[in-house]
Amino acid sequence: MNLSLKQLAIYLSLLTIGSGAGLFGSRYLLPQNNLFRRLKNVTMASPPEYVVPNPVNGSMGTTGSDNVNFIATAVQRVGPAVVRINATRKVANPISDALKNPLLRRFFGEDEQPIPQERIERGTGSGFILSENGELLTNAHVVADTDTVQVTLKDGRTFEGKVAGVDAVTDVAVVKIRANDLPTVRLGNSQNLIPGQWAIAIGNPLGLDNTVTIGIISATDRTSAQVGVPDKRVSFIQTDAAINPGNSGGPLLNAQGEVIGVNTAIRADAQGLGFAIPIETAARIASELFTKGRVEHPFLGIEMADLSPTKKQQINQENQLNIQQDAGIVIKGVLDDSPAKRGGLLPGDIIQKVNGKAVKTSAQVQKLVESSSVGDILAIEVNRNGKIQAFKVQSGTYPKK
Repeated sequence: MNLSLKQLAIYLSLLTIGSGAGLFGSRYLLPQNNLFRRLKNVTMASPPEYVVPNPVNGSMGTTGSDNVNFIATAVQRVGPAVVRINATRKVANPISDALKNPLLRRFFGEDEQPIPQERIERGTGSGFILSENGELLTNAHVVADTDTVQVTLKDGRTFEGKVAGVDAVTDVAVVKIRANDLPTVRLGNSQNLIPGQWAIAIGNPLGLDNTVTIGIISATDRTSAQVGVPDKRVSFIQTDAAINPGNSGGPLLNAQGEVIGVNTAIRADAQGLGFAIPIETAARIASELFTKGRVEHPFLGIEMADLSPTKKQQINQENQLNIQQDAGIVIKGVLDDSPAKRGGLLPGDIIQKVNGKAVKTSAQVQKLVESSSVGDILAIEVNRNGKIQAFKVQSGTYPKK
């Protein structure tokens, strides 16, 4: 069968587009994948501070004798503030470069029309309204590589949204639309969540607006490495509430209809597992993005792991170390020319305390570092070859990708 160059290009384009579906909105994460991008920031002036209220117990909160009414009540309260975000971006067309090969040109002929070097990629995600004057929160990957998006409210109104800032490190982005008297969400608290509590997800999976799913909180403080994005700086909430393509950026609610997280990812190698960014992290990042258009994250430059007898043997073999402890937080590696290197930390050190606080997991260390500011001096106590030693490490700025 003879194919023209144009026919081949069309065929390959369809394959490329099909395999690329889902890059916007929710995406499937495989270990070590990095689907996040840092975007161009646009500074917005005079933002409000988003205050997270006192912790809530996440009880079932039933209404009357109907044990399902708490779900309907929560959805009715929050649903109008959940939006659909349509984004378009230009991406390089790999077929264009491939067909520059002289052998292919000779095979198909030189008289074919040139293949465009860029193609348009479209995607749909979710978001929710923080303030009555049109400040929205969503995921960074939902608005990847674009400055403007189309925002559609539940009542059918559509606005052009301006991407006001993006933070690829936490996968949080903010969008501003020109509108007033908008419905807003109520922020809850995720710090005291207990596995087994109710979780409600609202979003626009596959373009189906305001779809509701329900489940429970499956776990908390899942590290970025456990979720499959080890270069990120988030301790995720895990839920079994269905999070499908297009849900990304939508709210995760407790039984009272308060936002406790931002739905962000599901793993392709697991069934019934979804992940959300805790609302405390998302609200703090959103406030900084609206204020400055960017976020600086403190950075030490260490790779950590939680020890177990099996893990100890593996780390010793892979890193040529001689760790004796079966539990604790081991520093597997220290980056060259990093704050940790300059501060004296070494691979094989077992972290005991950070700023005087005892730590037992790498997630605790990550939280303590993230809660500090760039330039702060952190007191880090380690066990090195059986001896307790203390070091002072001045944090740097998390490097841009």
